[in-house]
Amino acid sequence: MRFSALAAGALLAVCGLAAPASAGPAPTATASVVNLATNPGFEIPASSLADWGSIPGWRCTGGPTEATVTATAPHSGGSALVVTPASDDSNGECAQTVSVRPDTTYTASAWVRGTYVYLGATGTGRDVAPAWTASTDGGWQQLTTRFTTGPDARTVRLYVHGWYQQGPFAVDDVRVDGPAPTPATGAGSVPTGDRVVFLTVDDGWQRTPEAERFIADHRLPITAFPLPMPAAADPGFFRRVTAVPGSSVQDHSVSHQDLSRLPLAEQQVEICDARDSLTRLFGAAPTVFRPPYFAWNADTLQAAANCGIRTVLTANADFSWGASNVWHEGTLSPGDVVLLHWTDTLAADLQRALSAAEAAGLQPAGLASYLH
Repeated sequence: MRFSALAAGALLAVCGLAAPASAGPAPTATASVVNLATNPGFEIPASSLADWGSIPGWRCTGGPTEATVTATAPHSGGSALVVTPASDDSNGECAQTVSVRPDTTYTASAWVRGTYVYLGATGTGRDVAPAWTASTDGGWQQLTTRFTTGPDARTVRLYVHGWYQQGPFAVDDVRVDGPAPTPATGAGSVPTGDRVVFLTVDDGWQRTPEAERFIADHRLPITAFPLPMPAAADPGFFRRVTAVPGSSVQDHSVSHQDLSRLPLAEQQVEICDARDSLTRLFGAAPTVFRPPYFAWNADTLQAAANCGIRTVLTANADFSWGASNVWHEGTLSPGDVVLLHWTDTLAADLQRALSAAEAAGLQPAGLASYLH
């Protein structure tokens, strides 16, 4: 049964939930405190290859029907989020997944405008009260809550929402302040004594039945790195070509830009939004990121970690488009990562890569289990 806004506010106050919650130790003095929120000021524009109507870094229950970015009277910068619930059954929630450290205290805050606006976090491993306000009296008001993650918490779900039948609200300058996750590891191969290689296939624009049949007939464990748009256009194809045990779908960014040319905040949007899209489509969050053009820097490693990615992976062999390039002396070696692409030549490319592996006495294996 839905409470009225007044009843909900009264219940929080009676239960002692109106004040920000805190538990456990504060971040240590040696840990650098940073803002881990993705697109916290709603300043980063959506890519043309992102979900239609998406707000970078955020997922809003009502989609573009309810949530928009406006340049009218933001709290700071050039824009803010405005949410207008489209029906009496919507509270206009917008949320994002934030990667965190276990057993660590974080402070979440946001500037809001409207009536009955809430800020909170779930999945912390401990109960956390939301911060809320009955009214900001037409101006901006900062909401703040504090939480300490549990021993197994690696991500939390940060949310803002209004209340039913209370009209529009605005949000700006969101923060999740605390220590960042340890940067991801950069790698071009996988250290192993096993006589295995790893077949990785990028992009996803050209999906052929010949490649699908070859993968199924040879029971090849494939690590797919599709972009979100082609993945969403044909998710069944990617489910089928990654059905062999050991296969997985991993992150390749939203728009296939050279991330080394972008600041950390924009790299984080590219990686986190692709993670979110692929997680919705395939049910598992990626833990490996393939940087487009193999271009990455230290910011990429941190941005990837902020999105829950543990490895930024390139390759040391390329068998795409008829090539047979091994970027080290000799033939394929144990632990090599082979680059391929979803193209009209993929079936032949896979045959050539498989023959090269067999000539070197190697077998294809599942990548994620070896990395993590």
